[in-house]
Amino acid sequence: MKTKKSALGRGLSAILESPDTDITSSDISGNYVAGAIANIPVEKIETNPFQPRNRFEEKALLELALSIKEQGIIQPVTVRKLGYDKYQLISGERRFRAAKIAGLDAVPAFIRVANDQQMLEMALIENIHREDLNSLDVAISYQRLLDECDLTKEMLSKRVGKDRSTIVNYIRLLRLPAPVQVALRDNQISMGHARALINVENEEEQIFILEEAVKKQLSVREVERLVKDLSGKRKVKPKKQKYELPDKFREIRDELTSRFETKIDIKRNTKGRGNIVIPFKSDDDLQRIINILYK
Repeated sequence: MKTKKSALGRGLSAILESPDTDITSSDISGNYVAGAIANIPVEKIETNPFQPRNRFEEKALLELALSIKEQGIIQPVTVRKLGYDKYQLISGERRFRAAKIAGLDAVPAFIRVANDQQMLEMALIENIHREDLNSLDVAISYQRLLDECDLTKEMLSKRVGKDRSTIVNYIRLLRLPAPVQVALRDNQISMGHARALINVENEEEQIFILEEAVKKQLSVREVERLVKDLSGKRKVKPKKQKYELPDKFREIRDELTSRFETKIDIKRNTKGRGNIVIPFKSDDDLQRIINILYK
């Protein structure tokens, strides 16, 4: 009996089985075509090192795991092929983690080809469109897309389908002091609260208003009013301590005042530096003082 030859040529088969290839094909060994959706064993998928979201709430994961046990994974995860029979998550890490908790041996996955920069860009953009993502994570994702994917704000606007002004408003959140960013990250305040605080120039005042907002559970409008009240108050500059001229210089000042018949002022600081001010009322008065000086 003749052994059936493989439908693949030796050259193509070697490419498909190479650990370095980014091409996949459907064959009897269980590999899959790039662009297809297939059930891939979980042990053959590694997590995305470019995942911008590094906090997953345990309770929510357990709830999702229970749902997956009952109904399975409705929306496939997205992976890229790393090499022969190896894959890496592009998006869907929360579903992937929950599937592992649920004890699934394989997950449905959409397979595509991507380089590292494309991986980062896709992960960040997918992350931005999550409904449960807080404003700070969105802001960080926008900034990373600008910095690490070499995008302009106009290009980014087209990629994510958001107005340029919306992107700018998110990125401005990253200028807030750390305590405000932490409160935003932990959902103690909303983006509306944070945007009101951006208009406060003084960092100490920003933190004071933050603490008031959290402690008293102030609404966005209440925080805006508080910001307006603080900015409306004139800051009183502390009065400089008046320096008293030593007695001997006061005597000299009085003698000069008498001699020039005009009120002489001597200004002197604690280091001994200063000046003598001789006022005059007119050109004739100035000439009169000059004549006295040259006598």
